[in-house]
Order: sequence, then C-alpha cells, then structure tokens
Amino acid sequence: MSDEAPADKPDRPSISLDELRETLDRLGDLSLDLNDRVEEQTKSIKHATTMTNEARRAAEATKQQTDPDHYAEFAVSLIDDRMDKAMAQMNEASQGLSQASHQAQSVLKQTENDLSATQRRLWEREQKLDQWKSRWWLFALGALVVALAMTVTLPRFLATNEFTCELMVGFVWTVESGRGAPCVR
Repeated sequence: MSDEAPADKPDRPSISLDELRETLDRLGDLSLDLNDRVEEQTKSIKHATTMTNEARRAAEATKQQTDPDHYAEFAVSLIDDRMDKAMAQMNEASQGLSQASHQAQSVLKQTENDLSATQRRLWEREQKLDQWKSRWWLFALGALVVALAMTVTLPRFLATNEFTCELMVGFVWTVESGRGAPCVR
C-alpha cells in the first residue's frame, strides 16, 4: 500500500498498522455489541409481536363473545336444543294421551253398545210381559173352563169305562140297552 492519497480524494493522515488493527478490533467489538443489541431488539420485537397476536386473538374472541349477533345465534341454538327436547317429551305425552283417549272412546263406545243391547233385550222382555199381562185373563178363563169341563165330564168319562169304574171304590158297572151305563153304587 502506498502512503500517498489519490488525487481525487482529500488528504488523510496515514494510520499505522497497530492503529488500524486496534480500529478494526474496536469495529469488530462494536459490530458484535451492535449484533447483540439487534438480537435483543429482535427478541423484544418477536415477544411484542407474539403478545400483539395473542392480544389480537383475545380481542377477536372477546368480540365474538360480545357480538350480539353471534351471542344471539348461540342463545337461539341453545334454546332450540332445549326446546327440541321439551317438545319431544310433550309430543310423546300428547301421543300417549291421544292413545289413551282413543282407547277410552272405544271402551265407552263398546259400553254404550252393550248398554243399548241390554236395554233392547229388557224392552223386548217387558213387551212380552205386557203382552202376557194383557192376555193372562184369557189363560185364566181357559183354565177355568177346562176345570169346569173336567169337573163335569171327567166323572162321566170315568163312569163310561169298566176299568175306571172298578177303580172307584164302591161303584158297580151296569149295562143298559147295549151301551155302557154309568157306574152305580
């Protein structure tokens, strides 16, 4: 290296090699120190960036939780789920009541039919009884006529038969003009 400065550059004092070495060492130390500081600042920036991102995520989550539309959707879905369960239970209870009602109606219908049939049979019996009541006197009159006829004709009939005449104690069979005569004592 030459100690002379080029013509287009101003004159500078010349540096010795020791000074140059010392200057380079200082520059190296300075660059290492600057590098350490840059690394610390990079770490701080990364930490600040991480914290900022976490704060941003927390703010977004808070925004979603405090957002009326989102909260309303959540509330509506929660209410829908619970109402669906309640409605399903109510539907089951309603179906059970409906089935019980239909069964009760069919039992009542059968009871009404049985009652109608029983009343109809009772009415028919009462009609027959009323008919018999309206004709009983004819039966009684017929019985009286038969009793009177038997009272008059039975002894006469018995008296016309030899066997029955002998059965009657103390009577004797007599014959008159070819036909049987009554029993005589």
